[in-house]
Amino acid sequence: MDTIYSLASARGKAGVAVVRISGPHAFSAASGMAGKLPPIRKAGLRSLKGAGDHILDEALVLCFDDGASFTGEPVVEMQLHGSTAVVRAVLDELSTYPDLRLAEPGEFTRRALENERLDLSQVEGLADLLDAETEAQRRQAFAILSGALGDVAEGWRRDLIRAAALLEATIDFADEDVPVDVSPEVNDLLDGVLKTLAKETAGTRIAERIRDGFEVAIVGAPNAGKSTLLNALAGRDAAITSEIAGTTRDVIEVQMELAGLPVTVLDTAGLREAQDSVEAIGVERALARANTADLRIFLMSDDGHGLLIDPRTDDIVVQGKADLHETDRLAVSGLTGQGVDKLVERIGECLADRVKGAGIATRARHRIAMERALCALEDARIEVQHGPERAEIAAEEIRTATRALDSLVGRVDVEHLLDEIFASFCLGK
Repeated sequence: MDTIYSLASARGKAGVAVVRISGPHAFSAASGMAGKLPPIRKAGLRSLKGAGDHILDEALVLCFDDGASFTGEPVVEMQLHGSTAVVRAVLDELSTYPDLRLAEPGEFTRRALENERLDLSQVEGLADLLDAETEAQRRQAFAILSGALGDVAEGWRRDLIRAAALLEATIDFADEDVPVDVSPEVNDLLDGVLKTLAKETAGTRIAERIRDGFEVAIVGAPNAGKSTLLNALAGRDAAITSEIAGTTRDVIEVQMELAGLPVTVLDTAGLREAQDSVEAIGVERALARANTADLRIFLMSDDGHGLLIDPRTDDIVVQGKADLHETDRLAVSGLTGQGVDKLVERIGECLADRVKGAGIATRARHRIAMERALCALEDARIEVQHGPERAEIAAEEIRTATRALDSLVGRVDVEHLLDEIFASFCLGK
């Protein structure tokens, strides 16, 4: 493979910048600039020289041997002073080496996949970890990067291969007198996989929300204080507020972190019978987003307006404009901040309860693959119940399920996904 190089840290002025070289000519190229390299996995301070022995920088140089690096190839990392001039000078010098070329976006990680240092789910976990903005996202992404999904999938695969092997033995010895009935063990294996796989599949939608963010919609009558509450939650003037009912006509979205979770709070138009065509569009959009939101905050007022929709059992009902009304129930005032901290705590509790059911798998791709496996295994269970004469069909259904689960970690049927996945990585990763 080509030897590639790139800046592996963020672009721009910094205290330290890291340049990574990976491939069969990594050591020779690095020694051409740094002289004698330090021992494997031992950092050493070296002067990096360019043409005419001109010193470009002093850097810590760290070498990783073949099979023991991130990419699985010989790798050298140079920790430079992080000015743009130093980085540019070092990269320009590396470009003069005929055996080296600049890495493409995500190419280091792609080589880690191709050299079996990471499976596909771990690659996705790494991408999520780089994009993580909240503590929940960090924990979830790190679990995937650590191989949690691959470990679970390997357990399923092992049980399914055993079940298929038992059925294949039945097929192979169909013409002989085989006293052992394999169906009890096959059923136990299938039932075990079905149970854990169904639980994991059910948890993917919550895991997807942790990754992509929960939607929390503030709904209520016109002039109930929804926009003022949104501004209080956001800590800035994200929405226009006024005493005129119906000021908000469109859905306003503000992303924030609540209780360590990524949340998009939606301020919606006041829910009432529309007074004009523009307001009607706003009310229609408000109802649509409220119906699809993960959690709704019903901000109640005393002006007698009907809300067109009713709270669900898991919604939060709160009295608005608490500075003007006395009540024994949960009440907030976006204007004064009264009760906002208690509302945030309540939102966190509601979302935390849902997060408890989150699975390891985090993407729609994972969920679809597991749903395909579930369908195939349910069909296999039915075929096993029909007896040995249907063993061949049952075995094929198990193989179908195994292939679906193999796609989770990139064993099969994922080539068309690779370009899309690695396109999300930055240059140097």
